[in-house]
Amino acid sequence: MLRGSLVALVTPMHGDGSIDFQSLAGLVDFHVESGTRAIISVGTTGESATLTADEQIEVIGKTVEYASGRIPVIAGTGANSTAEAVELTERAAGCGVEACLLVVPYYNKPPQHGLIKHFSCIARQVDIPQILYNVPSRTSLDMVNDTVARLAELPNIIGIKDATSDIPRVADLKKRCGEQFAVYSGNDDTALALMKAGGDGCISVTANVAPAKMSAMCGAALNGNMEEAERLNAQLDPLHESLFVEANPIPVKWALRQMEKITDGIRLPLVPLSSVYFDQVRSAMRTAEVT
Repeated sequence: MLRGSLVALVTPMHGDGSIDFQSLAGLVDFHVESGTRAIISVGTTGESATLTADEQIEVIGKTVEYASGRIPVIAGTGANSTAEAVELTERAAGCGVEACLLVVPYYNKPPQHGLIKHFSCIARQVDIPQILYNVPSRTSLDMVNDTVARLAELPNIIGIKDATSDIPRVADLKKRCGEQFAVYSGNDDTALALMKAGGDGCISVTANVAPAKMSAMCGAALNGNMEEAERLNAQLDPLHESLFVEANPIPVKWALRQMEKITDGIRLPLVPLSSVYFDQVRSAMRTAEVT
């Protein structure tokens, strides 16, 4: 089981929206050097919604190539079409990823037994470890614990990214799904609370900007050193907040541009960060001691 800080990596782009593979290689090195436990490629933060299927697979494949076995790569392959999710998962598996991250189908809002059929179909057709992703704020659908427990019975469904901020769920999921079923926070601002409740880490946006500090905070929490975890999280808290002043990944891409890690490319309908938030994000970066 992977535990700790897993980064939901941005997809670097040039000003015209084309993918910047040179910057992507640099980001992979940055996370290897900073102690990030795994890279999630082409998730929400990676702008999966505006990449074509071929672009998604190209980015995933290049990320695996750049990682070169130094850090695990997990591919975001979810879709609101089961057939599309199966195809993306099969293609990502062929790139050599360690696992895939599969979001709850968005917009079409299936019932809970539809979710069971959706994820079971993918798990049975593609023999690769799979992590569920529950993010009701984006999908308008909550995957309840009864559903997760049913899906956890499948051997290659190994965990969940939970972005509900409902901390009592964690202990219940651990009790019902077993200690080997990983529960990751999908929200940076409640990651520490989730780990205190028995969770296994965070699939993090903040880790894009402060990877070493996020890794250290998660490591301290998982090792029971809560005083150190609280100290580090206090420095990270302003980033947890300011990186969501506009839709993710608008603020985090702006912050990485200030760090000269990427250029300023982002795809419509997303746009660059509004200047009214520049000072807030800069201040949060200073508090977290990143430049």
